[in-house]
Amino acid sequence: MHFASPRDAIAHHVGVVHQERNLIPRFSVAENIHLEQLGAHVLRPVDYAELNRQARRWLETLNLDVDPATPVSQLSVAKMQLVEIAKALSLQSKVLLLDEPTASLTSSETDTLFGILRQLRDSGASLVFVSHKLEEVQEICDRVTVLRDGANACESRPMEGLGRPELVRLMIGRSEGGGTWRKRDTSGNPPVLELRQVATALGHRDIDLTVRRGEIVGLYGLVGAGRTELAKSIMGQFPVTAGTVLIEAKPVRIGSVAEAIHQHRLGYVSEDRKGEGLILPHSVLGNAGVPIWRRLAGLFGSLSDGAVRRAVLPFIQKLEVKTPSLSQTVGNLSGGNQQKISVAKWLAAGVKLLIVDEPSVGIDIKTKAYLHDLLRELADAGTAILVITSDMPEMVALADRIMVMDAYRVRGEVANTGVYADVSQRIMNLIHRAEERREAEPA
Repeated sequence: MHFASPRDAIAHHVGVVHQERNLIPRFSVAENIHLEQLGAHVLRPVDYAELNRQARRWLETLNLDVDPATPVSQLSVAKMQLVEIAKALSLQSKVLLLDEPTASLTSSETDTLFGILRQLRDSGASLVFVSHKLEEVQEICDRVTVLRDGANACESRPMEGLGRPELVRLMIGRSEGGGTWRKRDTSGNPPVLELRQVATALGHRDIDLTVRRGEIVGLYGLVGAGRTELAKSIMGQFPVTAGTVLIEAKPVRIGSVAEAIHQHRLGYVSEDRKGEGLILPHSVLGNAGVPIWRRLAGLFGSLSDGAVRRAVLPFIQKLEVKTPSLSQTVGNLSGGNQQKISVAKWLAAGVKLLIVDEPSVGIDIKTKAYLHDLLRELADAGTAILVITSDMPEMVALADRIMVMDAYRVRGEVANTGVYADVSQRIMNLIHRAEERREAEPA
C-alpha cells in the first residue's frame, strides 16, 4: 500500500495513538473521538446526542468517567491520553500503531488498556507498540524490534526467552548501569518545604507534607488524586486558601509562579512540556536559560547568549540532548529531547526545591537512568526534591519516602525499602482503603 495522506490510511483501517496528543482542545471529548465522522453529510446536522452516546461507550471501555460533552482543554494530561486512545479504538482499526500510549497512565489504567489490546489482538487486529518501558514490552508484545541511533539493533525477534538485560544491551549498546535505590537518612536535615493543614482553591484539604534538604519525597496516587494540582498550588499558580506553607521554616504566601521561582528558588518540571514546560517557537538555548535570565542579567538588564550558554551547556550535554545546535527551535525536537530540556533548565537554575512531575515521560531507558542519577546527585548535594510519577518502579527507585494521595487528600506515608513488591503493595493498600472510606461515606 502507498497512502496518499493520513486520512487515506484511516480509510484503510490504520489507526494511530500519538505520543504527542493530537486533540483539538476547544472541541468536546465526543467530537475529538469521532472527529473523522463529523460533517460526513454536508446537509445533515450533527446529532450530538448520538455522538455523546457513542463516545460514552468507548470511554466506559477505558473506565474513564468523563462527560463526553466536556471540552478537552478541561481535562488532565492523563485523561487527554485516554481520550486519544478512545479515539483510535473508535475507528476499529485493523492495524493500530501506539506510540508511548501509557506515558501518562497509572498502573491500573495501563492494565485496563492492555486488556483491550489483547482483545483486539485476539480478534485479528495487528498492533505496533512503541515504548521505553521494558516491563510493558515484555508483558504485551509477541515480537520486538529494537532501534538504536536510527538503525535496527534487532528486527522482529521473538520475546520468548528475551530478558530485560538483553533488551537493555540492544537498546543502549552495553549492559544497564546507573544507580539504584539506596537507603539515605535525611531525618536530621532541616525542612525546605512544609505544608501544614493546607487547603487550596482546587479542593485540597488538610494537607500535611514535609520535604527536607537532600530528601527525595514521592507523591503517588491514581489519576484525579490531585497531585499535579497540589504542585501547581505550591508554585503559586492556584491559591492556598487555608493552612500554612513554610519555606526553610519561614511562613510564606506565594502569589505567583514568578515569585516561587525567583524569590523562593522553587522549580517545577511540568508533566505537560508542550503546554507549560517549554516555549516551542524559541530556541534550545532560550528555553534552557529562562529561569536564570534574571540572575545572569548585567547592567541595565543586558544578557548575553555566551553567559547563558556557559550556564546551561553542561546539563544539556549530560542529558545528551540531541539537537543540531543550541539555536534549534525546541518545537522541532522529539518529545524525549524536549523533556530533557525541561529538566536541564532547572538543573542549571540550582533551585532549593525541585518538583518533578512525571520526569521520564517519553525518554529512553538510557536517558532515564542518567536523569535518575542526576536527581540523586542533586539530592546528595542538598536539593529537596518532590517527585510525582505514575510509574511505580520509578517511584520505588527514586524516593526516600512516599506520600499517597487520593481525592485531593494525603492518605498516608510509606517508608521506601527499595523492595518493589513490598512497597507497591503498601501503596495500593492505602489507596484501596481510601476508596473504601469514600464509598462508605453518605452522599
